[in-house]
Amino acid sequence: MTCEPYWVDLHRAEQRLGGGFLLTNWLVLTALHCLRGLVRMDEPVDVVLADGRRLEARVSRLDAEADLALVSIAPPQRATPQLPKSGPARIGGRWRGPYRPAADEVELSGRIDTRAAAHLCAGGGTIEALQLSADQFLGDYSGYSGGPVEDTTHCDGHTAEPTRGKDAVVVGILLEQVPERTAADRAANVLFAATIAEAMRRFDYLDVAHLIDVLRPPGGAEPTVASAPPPAAFVPAPMAGPLSAKADELLETIQEWSRQGLMDPAQIAELTFMVAKRKIQAELGEGGGDP
Repeated sequence: MTCEPYWVDLHRAEQRLGGGFLLTNWLVLTALHCLRGLVRMDEPVDVVLADGRRLEARVSRLDAEADLALVSIAPPQRATPQLPKSGPARIGGRWRGPYRPAADEVELSGRIDTRAAAHLCAGGGTIEALQLSADQFLGDYSGYSGGPVEDTTHCDGHTAEPTRGKDAVVVGILLEQVPERTAADRAANVLFAATIAEAMRRFDYLDVAHLIDVLRPPGGAEPTVASAPPPAAFVPAPMAGPLSAKADELLETIQEWSRQGLMDPAQIAELTFMVAKRKIQAELGEGGGDP
């Protein structure tokens, strides 16, 4: 059994901007350079799901140095794919890029060569990245930027066997291609992907983004969990007390502001994060459950 597609296309009007993938049912991670077609970064964009549905969204966070951006789906809309797990890559294993820029394009796959703790990316920042060798010699991989990298290797002793579907683990986001030494206008079959851990560091509120839906599911939707299940210490429990009740009231108020369009998605996300963080601290103590 395979996972329901969780990768998306980003569009402005009828113009395709690039690819991305769902980290939660309301947050899309993409490469910032995929959004260069926008006149302004606060322009609305469409998140186009694999089944063709279009959801209104806006860019809510960006990190130019790391060439990463988060796109927030406007409430009360939510995507509903079952999201795969995320985690670290197994060096020497196999990878797959399930996102394709068009239906007739090839699906990328290959070998996970190394993990660089200090890769200087095209955005000018130093990031943790995966170096990948692609089986496909395309000469130009630019249309695949923003797509997820799945580790599809199941290690049993010294044997590595490819797996697909529910066993896949999302380990990174495709960002760059290495130029061919003999032809600068072509790319070698070596690619770089920022790790999921790097995205979590760059956008620190991802640490609790998956809990926001759990704390207060939007639009009557069922609670969902993001691609990486939280540690047991971070699972919220029923709460009592004035601080918890006040947080619930504030979350409801913020959602109402969002429905009325009184604030943009970036402001809504920021406020929701702040309230959710205080709610978690009220349950787990001021340290927030840190070990």
